Amino acid sequence: MEKKRVLITTLGCKVNQYESAVLAGLFKKRGYQVVESGNIADVYIINTCTVTHLSDRKSRQLIRRAVTANREAFIAVTGCYAQVAPDKVLEIPGVDLIVGTKDRYKLVDLVERAIKGRGQVNAVRNYKVDEEFEEDSTLPLQERTRAFLKIQDGCNNFCTYCIIPFTRGPRRSRQPLKVIENAHMLVAAGFKEIVLTGIHIGAYGNDLAGDVTLAGLFSQLAAIPGLLRLRLGSIEPNDITPELVNTLSSSPIFCRHLHVPLQSGDDQVLQRMGRQYTTSEYNRLINVLRQNIPGLGLSTDIMVGFPGETSEQFDNTCRFIKRIAFSRLHVFKYSPRQGTPAANFLNQVEPPVKEERSHELIKMGHQLASKFATSFIGQDLEVLVERLLEGRGNNYEGFTGNYVRSVFPGDEGLCGKIVVFRAEKVRGATLEGKVTGLRY
Repeated sequence: MEKKRVLITTLGCKVNQYESAVLAGLFKKRGYQVVESGNIADVYIINTCTVTHLSDRKSRQLIRRAVTANREAFIAVTGCYAQVAPDKVLEIPGVDLIVGTKDRYKLVDLVERAIKGRGQVNAVRNYKVDEEFEEDSTLPLQERTRAFLKIQDGCNNFCTYCIIPFTRGPRRSRQPLKVIENAHMLVAAGFKEIVLTGIHIGAYGNDLAGDVTLAGLFSQLAAIPGLLRLRLGSIEPNDITPELVNTLSSSPIFCRHLHVPLQSGDDQVLQRMGRQYTTSEYNRLINVLRQNIPGLGLSTDIMVGFPGETSEQFDNTCRFIKRIAFSRLHVFKYSPRQGTPAANFLNQVEPPVKEERSHELIKMGHQLASKFATSFIGQDLEVLVERLLEGRGNNYEGFTGNYVRSVFPGDEGLCGKIVVFRAEKVRGATLEGKVTGLRY
């Protein structure tokens, strides 16, 4: 009997990508063939995002594309957009099942039950305050040589612009033993680097009994035999404690890169955003990090066009970004989200102004990334080789520990290995050079 084919399409953050990888593992375990984009499938899973209006539109487009790809297929929609706008999703002709961010690991059962029932099913449920982390021990089907490991979900911060607490519910931490168990599985599967991810990973352990912290979990993971690189996902500035700084700086396998969201370099804007720090506090934190972790790569999120953001406040952000000298910028245009306080704030910034400010910061981000990469020319760096570049002969791509993209020629079979790379020049923000040795 031919296996049923399932195609999973994902929008949004690393957490969504991890959850899609778990879903792929669950469908494979149940006997389905997981196919890649461009193939015809019997079941389509669209894992949606709702962080901006653009994300909403892309989510709807992907749903319609799946419906037209095979009109006999079963269409299931999950994720954040499904959680906050189930009625709008169900209005799209061809959708059979909708599941939000809750119960998604029951998706295989829900799909098979809905197929038998042959009726449109809305299985979206809201979170309760005392809910625990939704657990599944299935090994995620991850394509890259870096494995993502979800340790936490939900957020209690309620920044005035952010819809995520409404889509993901209150913060919930994964039990440490379950995290360690899953990490052992990933190492046994051949992954040399693990990236810890979640919605608010810095709050890890706050909801668990006992003295459970992100620093403590990191130390436990770092002791796993065969794990060569351990990386943190995005972490809020207020969550970077002296204990965590000490743990990271003393770990030989910590990838020396942190993504610390800033959002704005103006104190008045930060206050209206509901961010719990000032620019001077952020600046002091970065100084501490750089003093303790040499060569640290530091990326951040910047939002432009927040309601009421004046030209002077935007200029303050530009100056602050240059002062910090980030290694990479992720620039977002503010997008009103229904149900958040900022959506009702006065003085909404006009779209052309947002566009202009976005372009200016994206350009600045490219310059900063190039400058950071240039600082490593002539050095020997450890690079995890991720893939052979198509159409580039025998050239491979990988990333240094501090997350600088590196390209170099190499022999067949380098993917998944850690090499010693001599950085010789920079093209854009990419280091180019040669392999001088094989580390692992």
